[in-house]
Amino acid sequence: MFLSYLLLFIGVFACSTSGVMIRLSASDSLVLTAFRLLTGALILLPVFLAKVRAAGGLDREQLRRTRLPSLVLAIHLITWTVGVRMTALAQASLIVNLVPIAMPFFLLWLASERINRAEVAGTALAIAGVLVLSIRDARAGGGSLAGDALCFFSMILFALYLSLGRRNRDLRSIWLYVVPVYAQAGLICLLIALPRIHGFAWGSAREWAIMVALGAIPTVCGHSILNRAMRRIRGQVVSLCNATQFVYAGLMSYLIFAEVPKPIFYPACAIVLLGLVIVVRATPPAQTDPISEVERDLRAR
Repeated sequence: MFLSYLLLFIGVFACSTSGVMIRLSASDSLVLTAFRLLTGALILLPVFLAKVRAAGGLDREQLRRTRLPSLVLAIHLITWTVGVRMTALAQASLIVNLVPIAMPFFLLWLASERINRAEVAGTALAIAGVLVLSIRDARAGGGSLAGDALCFFSMILFALYLSLGRRNRDLRSIWLYVVPVYAQAGLICLLIALPRIHGFAWGSAREWAIMVALGAIPTVCGHSILNRAMRRIRGQVVSLCNATQFVYAGLMSYLIFAEVPKPIFYPACAIVLLGLVIVVRATPPAQTDPISEVERDLRAR
């Protein structure tokens, strides 16, 4: 279990790099999102093909179940990429990571997964810490109402996307799930971005480097690990761990953009982390991945 949580926090850190890279890029938001997803799918293509051969082909039913997550992911990343450029980086990261607010409703609806009282208490404490920072940033200015609204809508979609990953945890392989999701989401974004693609700086090594980094780090590493975690760890725990992204984003903002965190940042971090500890300690033993059980049975035979 320790390794599962360690891997989860690596994935959360990988996701937290997204806003910084988006800010560093000069490409159109729609084009950037499309190329990011398609790059991620291309990076994982060899793994995907190997899994397809091992499984004896791609199950049409499994492919069908990736369509809705693909659409949700596409809209989530479009709204996130546009929103993070419209408002302050720290504020955008805070808003988009209020996922624990929406996650329990989606988990109840899609996966019939309830949370216990201690998890509710820890969740409330963690959300309180994030809201302290959100309110402070909102009063201090530096953002925009439209940007905040886009990031909030993106958060709702992110919670739905993770919940769909939880519901689809019975699918045979995580790679047979996430690669089609990335590819289909990328094609959706590319279709939307076509009228703007002529403005992309095709000869810019800097833009291509950012594109590859976006595809490899927050997409392949970040989103893939989060989807894996949704198969092995309770969904509310994953959403709360993901809420710590603002800690890493704040540190990177300081190192890269010289944005000094406000004094309230540190006690708010402590509140969020305390809530996370309460939730993790109150979590029942994780359910065994049903796919892992099947694989072990087959290998034993």
